[in-house]
Amino acid sequence: MPSLQDRFDPRRNGFDALRLLFALLVAVDHGVSAHSGGQLGIGRTGIGDFALDGFFVLSGYLVTRSWFRLESFPRFAWHRFLRIMPGFWVCLVVVAFVVAPVAAALQGMSPLQAFTGTPSAWDYVFQNAGLLIVHFDIAGILADLPKEDSFNGAVWSLAFEALCYAIVGVLGALGVLCRRAALVPAAAAVLLALTAMQVAGLPVLLNDRIIRLTLVFLLGATAYLYADRVPLRGGLVAAAAGLFLASLALFDDYRVLGAVPFAYLCLWAGTSFAWRTRTDLSYGFYIYHWPLQQLLVLTALGTAPIAVFVAVSITLALLPAAASWYLVERPVLRHKDSPLPDRLAEGLTAAFAPAPGRSRLRRP
Repeated sequence: MPSLQDRFDPRRNGFDALRLLFALLVAVDHGVSAHSGGQLGIGRTGIGDFALDGFFVLSGYLVTRSWFRLESFPRFAWHRFLRIMPGFWVCLVVVAFVVAPVAAALQGMSPLQAFTGTPSAWDYVFQNAGLLIVHFDIAGILADLPKEDSFNGAVWSLAFEALCYAIVGVLGALGVLCRRAALVPAAAAVLLALTAMQVAGLPVLLNDRIIRLTLVFLLGATAYLYADRVPLRGGLVAAAAGLFLASLALFDDYRVLGAVPFAYLCLWAGTSFAWRTRTDLSYGFYIYHWPLQQLLVLTALGTAPIAVFVAVSITLALLPAAASWYLVERPVLRHKDSPLPDRLAEGLTAAFAPAPGRSRLRRP
């Protein structure tokens, strides 16, 4: 019986294709919301929520694999930084200094309102630069739209993605991933129990987004840690699909019974076909589709049939996604092997190490 470890080929797999599919589903969900304020869903869960969960499952698997390839906290942190932050910072600038003035002009306002209003474009860039989004609005320019004043509501999840990266990095540095790997599925089980408590109406102290996204991320991480023991066969795929659908029908939150089978289905799909490409548009598509849709709803497309609006917005979003990949993401990822993180780590170690020849203990 083939295992997940047997089926996963790091050079030929469907993970990039799945991530792009998930980004497309998020864009469809957000496109419906931008056009009409509604939401597409299955049961009580929006399709964008399923897609985001899928993102985090795959990320948990791949980021945990990245730790074992690098086994260096500074280098791991450097890789994660390059993957998220440069593209995110450029997106902040584009939204603040291009999208916001254009949105103002489309509504008959002065483009300068983006810079003179509160919060200003400058506030949007500098106060959101740490990933924790403080302002979704710029100068109240989008106040009358179905999504109201949010210029890029999709990026809220990036802070949670970074939190999950940090969890892997800390657990790896402490040796937990190597010597106490069982603590990872144990933590996922605790989060699953908290999910059930939420559905039952019991008080839970943790933020529901932390519970939800950390849970599916840890399921992906668990799958990597025990990949040699995760069998992939048709009967299990059918059983996982059945349990997933049953949880959709029975619970307000499908994750009560459906999180584990959903993660299994994502990983099975990602290893069942190969889509070899060196172009990864998923991240750029994810961070740019929302501001583009907010602009398009201010044009004649805002009154077009919803299917037309969504289709056109998705097609056009591929353009900034490609620009983000070719002009920002791919160039900075070429610096993954830079000696900078190792030099910084050595500098910090030297700065906090005791001076040579001097002991902190005095002889009696």
